[in-house]
Amino acid sequence: MKILDQVEEPSPAISYAGLIERIEILRSTLRWSSRLERADIDKLLRQATSLRDEVMQLSHKERFVQAATAAEPAASADQSRGARRKALIERSFIFEGTFGDNPRLLESLEIAEKAAPTDLPVLIDGESGTGKELMAKVIHANGSRSDKPFISVNCGAIPDNLLESELFGHRKGAFTGASNDRKGKFESAHTGTIFLDEIGELPLAGQVKLLRVLEAHEIQRVGSDETIAVDTRIVAATNRNLRQLSEEGKFREDLFYRLSVIHVTLPPLRERRDEIPLLIAWFGDEAAGTLKRRPVRLTPRLRDFLLNYAYPGNIRELRNVMYRVSCLAGEMADIDHLPVDMRPAAPGSAAALSHAATAAGQEPISVANLMSLSDAKRAASDDAEKAFLERGLREVSGTVAELARRIDMNRSHLQMLLKKHGLHSKDFRNRNAPPTGNNGADEHDEDDSGS
Repeated sequence: MKILDQVEEPSPAISYAGLIERIEILRSTLRWSSRLERADIDKLLRQATSLRDEVMQLSHKERFVQAATAAEPAASADQSRGARRKALIERSFIFEGTFGDNPRLLESLEIAEKAAPTDLPVLIDGESGTGKELMAKVIHANGSRSDKPFISVNCGAIPDNLLESELFGHRKGAFTGASNDRKGKFESAHTGTIFLDEIGELPLAGQVKLLRVLEAHEIQRVGSDETIAVDTRIVAATNRNLRQLSEEGKFREDLFYRLSVIHVTLPPLRERRDEIPLLIAWFGDEAAGTLKRRPVRLTPRLRDFLLNYAYPGNIRELRNVMYRVSCLAGEMADIDHLPVDMRPAAPGSAAALSHAATAAGQEPISVANLMSLSDAKRAASDDAEKAFLERGLREVSGTVAELARRIDMNRSHLQMLLKKHGLHSKDFRNRNAPPTGNNGADEHDEDDSGS
């Protein structure tokens, strides 16, 4: 006898409250029924209770599901970026801060909005300072766990010998110094969200243990044989290419696929220039509130510089700059209030002299003797950055790997900068030049920088 089979499928018009009421009537009827064996009654009661819990959970998530469904047309190609941004705000999308109309960022926010009401793992990647932790908090705030704990863990800052204790806790006496039982981060985040920042820095031994948590939803404290069930939503972030690390054997491929069910990429600030004036105002007001003074005003010269600066440190760098000038300036901030290594190059600086020598057809200053790429970025603007890269490519005959080695930069980051400036390594190659690098190994370096 299958009593639950007799319940009609609820139509969309039936309210959650009405459906729950019908389930409660069914449970009450089953509880006092004398025509069924007790074992059958208990089994059906468990089914009804499970169904009731599921409906309650759906009811709690209803507004998030509706928001996610409403997001479908918002992402259509025929809708303007401004309309997509407005639609996010009108759907009460919780975002503590400000954002512009960059299509890549809007796409990331729309993905985050749809992923938030689920419990699926999310992997956020992007350069340092692009706001990955803020995005994790956005996902948490827009989900059904928003009233539960949000625990942040910097995986790169935990010593290897303390990693397991930090994440999973320990029992008293488990090791020297363990004077008391201690909860780990996963227990603290139970029913909530745990944010694993710099997940690419996690050692392989820690990756194995994390994979077990993802698969079994349980942990063991150090020094204990007891398993503890944990219900935790995992959001991870990295500024490294985990797919490439997994190919190199430095990151477990199975863990990468477990973490990246939902993958969100945050573009760097230099690709979101429409946000810079918004962020200047936002951080200016924030700094004024912290320092308990009026928001600082910017001279036209400083404002123009900030609007066109490359920001290698992304949003974090802009925030620090606004706090610095708000602290050091009175009512009006100017170029002189910027950090020395960030100010525009003076007419007699090494960068300016080298640029003038190149324009005059003279031999340019060697890239090794001039400055590092980071110094070039800060000392001048995008023009100086491009000139630096052009000089470097000429010196190494277009070999990207050799240039990356000389200026001590990650090759993938260098290729990204070349693409930004439209530079193609093949345009700088001298086929008659002797191979550079170790035994000519980089002679046939791939031209994937600007193609």
